[in-house]
Amino acid sequence: MLLVVGLAAFLVITWARSFGLPLGDSHEGRVLGQFALHVRNFWDLGPSESSFGADWAPFSNAPYTHHPPLLTGLHLLVSAVVGQGLWQLKAISYLSGLATVPALYWLGRRMGFSALPVAAATGALVATPWWWVYGRLGLGFLPNLAMVGMVLLASFLPVRGMAATVAGGCADIGIVILFFMHGARLSRQAVIDGARHWRLHLTVALMTFAVFPLLGLAVRAIPGIDPALGTGMLFLTLLPSTVQSSIAFTAMARGNVAAAVCSASFANLAGIFITPLLVAFLITGRQGGFSGDAVVTIAVQLLLPFLAGHFLRPWIGAWIARQKKLLTMVDRGSILLVVYTAFSAAVVEGLWNRVTPDDLARIAGLSVLLLSVVLLLSHALGKWLGFNREDSIVLQFCGSKKSLASGVPMAGVLFSASQVGAIILPLMFFHQIQLMVCAVLARRYAASDTAQGTLAGA
Repeated sequence: MLLVVGLAAFLVITWARSFGLPLGDSHEGRVLGQFALHVRNFWDLGPSESSFGADWAPFSNAPYTHHPPLLTGLHLLVSAVVGQGLWQLKAISYLSGLATVPALYWLGRRMGFSALPVAAATGALVATPWWWVYGRLGLGFLPNLAMVGMVLLASFLPVRGMAATVAGGCADIGIVILFFMHGARLSRQAVIDGARHWRLHLTVALMTFAVFPLLGLAVRAIPGIDPALGTGMLFLTLLPSTVQSSIAFTAMARGNVAAAVCSASFANLAGIFITPLLVAFLITGRQGGFSGDAVVTIAVQLLLPFLAGHFLRPWIGAWIARQKKLLTMVDRGSILLVVYTAFSAAVVEGLWNRVTPDDLARIAGLSVLLLSVVLLLSHALGKWLGFNREDSIVLQFCGSKKSLASGVPMAGVLFSASQVGAIILPLMFFHQIQLMVCAVLARRYAASDTAQGTLAGA
């Protein structure tokens, strides 16, 4: 408990300076400015006319907020008592962020974990740069928290019987929609352009589909790891790279963004074909073969929707681009449904009787180790092959990522329902860790580039 108090004190001290600053042209300024606008419109227009605090006038006639309704409600409650002002806005957001620390500790203890691992995990979260910035806005990370929520919901209220069949059917439909959208989003020109920088893209593909799987085999062979979780660690190494985050981190680090678009898109496309083959060869083939039913399922649920979406891209591509918010909700909703049904089946089969807190800590440690090795290897490989700084950044960020958006639905297709929960658990850990580590690394690259530009101009 002393560590939790220390973490809260650390946040109070380091957030104090930001609390006294005016709203500026920053993410914090824009978020708190939106809260201020919601509050003003609520009191000016009334609950109904302001869509209960979601009104966005004068910037838009359509009500919209991507912030938690409870937090908006707290802002409204505070403003009703002490009025509207900058310190009121900041106080409720900063206090919500501080409350996260004891809340996470309490939740971990209620789940039966011992005090030290829970406090260490909470400290690791607070120590990350992105949480230090976003935590004081009281926002959390809704998609990631929602995914954890699905795991908890499945752990305490798993879907069973006929309801499980219906939920599984809905999850299958979600997978089809997900891969249809993946195909519609993939730029054909990006794949064609990839051939022009073939050395870089081939190297990224080798990191993704050769080096990573070899490391996965090594991890699975470690004595003492639960076989299902070991298979999950191997499965995540067989997945394609992410597209959005690989490009975003490359841009943040001031690397070759065009090459990142081509490389990540090509790896994602290749993963539709290569990942099922690697799973058949390294996992399911060793467990009794790769059945014809599995081939049909992959073709119907993954490949055909992907190709159909890509074929229709010339007609629906513009519409897809305009409906980004709606499609993001469908995208995340499909993944959450698959996670819930997968963990429900795993819990019914006794997942938490086999997996211990030590197993979870081991998964987190192995994920950090795996990512560190890949980042170091990709950095060394870029130097050895003579890539310039911009292309080396592409290799490091595109070659070190694994896609949760592709991995969760693929697991739902490639493995039985009772296996999927344990299979995707390591992927969920790795996904969070790769985002945190690569965000820090990208900022370091950007700062280094700025420093070099300053020296060159002096």
